[in-house]
Amino acid sequence: MIDTHTHLYSEEFDEDRKEMIQRALDKGITEFYLPAIDSESHEKMLQLEKEYPNQIFSMMGLHPCYVKPESWEKELEIVKNYLDQRYFPAIGEIGIDLYWDKTTLDIQRKAFEQQIDWAIEKDLPIVIHTRESFDETFEVLERKKHPKLRGIFHCFSGNLEQAKHAIDLNFILGIGGVVTFKNGKIDQFLQHIPLDKIVLETDSPYLAPVPHRGKRNESAYLDLIVGKLVNIYNKDFSEIDRVTTENACTIFGKTIQ
Repeated sequence: MIDTHTHLYSEEFDEDRKEMIQRALDKGITEFYLPAIDSESHEKMLQLEKEYPNQIFSMMGLHPCYVKPESWEKELEIVKNYLDQRYFPAIGEIGIDLYWDKTTLDIQRKAFEQQIDWAIEKDLPIVIHTRESFDETFEVLERKKHPKLRGIFHCFSGNLEQAKHAIDLNFILGIGGVVTFKNGKIDQFLQHIPLDKIVLETDSPYLAPVPHRGKRNESAYLDLIVGKLVNIYNKDFSEIDRVTTENACTIFGKTIQ
């Protein structure tokens, strides 16, 4: 299994990070993809990658919740410097979030578009954060449509129509703990989405799946998400694992082992 979105560098893991990662490895999770947030977390993220060079892979980008009027342009400069210095498997997490702050929509959109341009220029996938902003996100993606523009709608929580729209735009869906929630709703239509259009993620330490909902999430819980998908798709665990792993490898440009 591959956890395509996990914040292993989060301070919530400071007391037991090594043990937490080992629990995931013991469960058969072979790779972890770490989304960037802003410059304050880069050092911890990149250090983890050095410690686990065959399992942990960093992305680079500016999270929309950290697009602030006083710092977003400087933060984007830092992102660009990293992208020019070394290889990253994706630009993320980027996008638009109107849950926390609607007043920054204009600069969020500008930051999103700039990072999309870099992704197209460098032929990299993007990992999209969209919260209460599907219309605004799709508007940007439609305007920026390009053969090289592709990636993951991280933590997908939209409806069937939005899922199909994302897929039509050459994106796949990141499926995490929300699929196990009684009010998550995506479990009600996911069977209509081809299995080759989804990848697994935890978004740990956030959005822990049932029965851990409301507690700290960790990558080891990825098997609980697969367990739910077994019921939704009526396929066995190994098949869900195989197909979603292949999907993740394709997105991130990895050779399938």
